Amino acid sequence: MDLFEYITLFVVILFIIFYYIWKCNKNVVIPNWPIIGMLPSVLHNQSHIHDFATSVLKHHGGTFHFKGPWFTNSANFIFTSDPMNVHHITSKKFNNYGKGSDFHEIFEILGVGIFNLDSNEWRQERNLLHSLLKTKSFEISLQQNIQKKLENFLLPLLDHHATKGIRVLDLQDILERFTFDIICTSLFGFDPISLPNKFNKVSDITYVTAISVIEDMILLRHYTPKHIWKLQKWIQIGQEKRGKVALENLHRFLSKCIDHCKGDEDVDESHSCLLKEIIKQGSEKGEMADRYIRDTAVNLLVAGNSTISTGLVWFFWLVSTHPTVEAKIIQEIKNNCLTQEKNLVTNLSVEEFDKLVYLHGAICEALRLYPPLAFQHKCAIKSDKLPSGDHVSANTKLIYSLYAMGRMEQIWGNDCLEFKPERWISDRGEIIHVPSYKFIAFNAGPRSCLGKDVSFVQMKMVAVAMLWNFNIQVVEGHSVAPRVSFMLRMKHGLKVKVSKRCI
Repeated sequence: MDLFEYITLFVVILFIIFYYIWKCNKNVVIPNWPIIGMLPSVLHNQSHIHDFATSVLKHHGGTFHFKGPWFTNSANFIFTSDPMNVHHITSKKFNNYGKGSDFHEIFEILGVGIFNLDSNEWRQERNLLHSLLKTKSFEISLQQNIQKKLENFLLPLLDHHATKGIRVLDLQDILERFTFDIICTSLFGFDPISLPNKFNKVSDITYVTAISVIEDMILLRHYTPKHIWKLQKWIQIGQEKRGKVALENLHRFLSKCIDHCKGDEDVDESHSCLLKEIIKQGSEKGEMADRYIRDTAVNLLVAGNSTISTGLVWFFWLVSTHPTVEAKIIQEIKNNCLTQEKNLVTNLSVEEFDKLVYLHGAICEALRLYPPLAFQHKCAIKSDKLPSGDHVSANTKLIYSLYAMGRMEQIWGNDCLEFKPERWISDRGEIIHVPSYKFIAFNAGPRSCLGKDVSFVQMKMVAVAMLWNFNIQVVEGHSVAPRVSFMLRMKHGLKVKVSKRCI
């Protein structure tokens, strides 16, 4: 036999093997192929990856072992939506599940910030941020910043839109700009005014869009073999090239912010206390000082911008497409939040927001179905056994899907796909407490979100102000679906028409 015949014979044998495997696995949700593992199914379903992952987890009872290509172990991991497994990973065996080397490489943008840290470094950083974020002065300052931004920018912009009759507004873009300005004001002591107060002055700003580009890159790194995305990074092609440009834009913006805060002694302390304290801590880190300050700023910027704007976008879409829910929220606001002098909602206190039980339930329901972070990533330090019975080897990557957990019948019942704020309200009209390892939007265990309380306040302030003043109607035919990203943004934005509400 000559070389051509040998090659032909090899191809025929390979075809027969793959055909046999395909025939045996044609009814399998995610077949495991020789050499290439389960990667083809992921790539084939990439456009709706979060829903595909949910269907796989449901099919396998809530926990699934993903096998990547043979030539890389980093693509193998355990995927779960089992709340008992999540409780085990995030709380009961917290010390056995850290970030791992893969996490640090995938999330290299976070640098030496809190989200990339483990052990004592993480505890020290969390204690610092807890001392800053939980002070009464910060909470008051944040509420004042939100109120000013609402009154001077967001509401005038929507009013301008409604009055002038401009046809379509991308609410996702508007809210991303709004929350970006809020976190910059609270963190750096100045407002970059990425959200103007007139619709015709809205323009593309690279440092605002940079974060979403980086989030897309982070998700791709999770299921693309490490050697491939590192090669793309080295030769600068595809999403890795776009991510690098975005990161450079973000770093340039942050450098200006940090220089501004360092050099301006007259900055209002109520605005600049966060970064000034971070700069003070950074001065103790020697050569790492500049990187620590920048990376901590990145972590806080991502946490305070993307998560809240994403939660708000899904909330407004769900409420606007459920008129009965919207009517109940409006009535609750009318009953609890009107001033004595005028038929307006203004300068509400945290105590008054606590009266809005149905609104709280609606926000929780939106976060249950569309958590801003689609999944979380851990790595086992030592071998272990999960409550589901699955064995975990040392250095095994574990991913728990926040998105899938909101869609599991065993957690939320047969109506888990329905938007029902009532599921959060008891017969006595009080909010029902759901353990964090089931309602996972703010993570669980020692790493639970430090900004949970202020996030609810910000979302309620925006929701009350917008729903009381405006009707928000999704443009007919507009496609709404999750974006293929680490952060659960909308793929096509949220295109709406806005009109003034008459009550």
